[in-house]
Amino acid sequence: MRAVAIHAGLNAVDASHYNGWPGTLAACENDARDMAAITARQGFETTLLLTRQATSVRLLQLLAQYATQLVAGDTLVLSFAGHGAQVPDRTSDEPDRLDETWVLYDRMLIDDELYNALSRLRPGVRAIVVADSCHSGTSLRAFSGAATSRLLPASIAQAVYRAHGWTYGRARAATPPTGPADLRCDALLLAACQDSQLALDGENNGLFTGTLKRVWAAGRFTGDYFAFIRRLREQMPRYQVPNLLSLGPRAGQLELERPFNARARVAPTTPPSSSRGGASFLQFQWRNT
Repeated sequence: MRAVAIHAGLNAVDASHYNGWPGTLAACENDARDMAAITARQGFETTLLLTRQATSVRLLQLLAQYATQLVAGDTLVLSFAGHGAQVPDRTSDEPDRLDETWVLYDRMLIDDELYNALSRLRPGVRAIVVADSCHSGTSLRAFSGAATSRLLPASIAQAVYRAHGWTYGRARAATPPTGPADLRCDALLLAACQDSQLALDGENNGLFTGTLKRVWAAGRFTGDYFAFIRRLREQMPRYQVPNLLSLGPRAGQLELERPFNARARVAPTTPPSSSRGGASFLQFQWRNT
């Protein structure tokens, strides 16, 4: 069995694409390095993409490469730490008529593109996505201290989208429409916050990644994904509540594994009741705002 991981962390973006906005953050590169260290110790082949390396071209290239190489039983971990945003939905698959994006160095990666890339993975492949970015909320909260949210302001996102319409139009044209039935692999998303919340940056790590490291405890954590997300929620404030979402024919089995396993192995814990809730993969909020 093969286990591969891609970790992207951006402390800045190409201001020439984002209308002069540099997207400065402090801890996203550290988040990517720390997630890379976790997966490397678990036996994953790890690729690290930091700021200028974290482009849409490179990330999609890697996902396309693994779509041709990974087979049933293999595992892919994909983590992202950086800004998020929303742009107009052109495929009518979003209830709020907005697509979520990851703000990569060269351009925003639209959630439809990411979903399409994951849908190319073969049946039986296990995909774990860890997203440490904002999703736009209905209001800004007053946080204590000098915390910074990982937010690409909506006004800038919309202006960038309009100014580079040809770029985003070409990206959409190259992304065939996909739905839940097109996702053949089993996928889990560990999201840093609810879709109405913001995700906080920090000096050394983002709030979510820092808490994840503490709960993971250098590999001493032994529970399953349910226990993992429960512990994360217990240690995070109410204004940033992480989520665990899943989809796929065997996603229920994947949920019962110990996090970041390179090989399928059920963790020795009892899962919570089926009333935990969840969402379609198409409704994942890719750490955007």
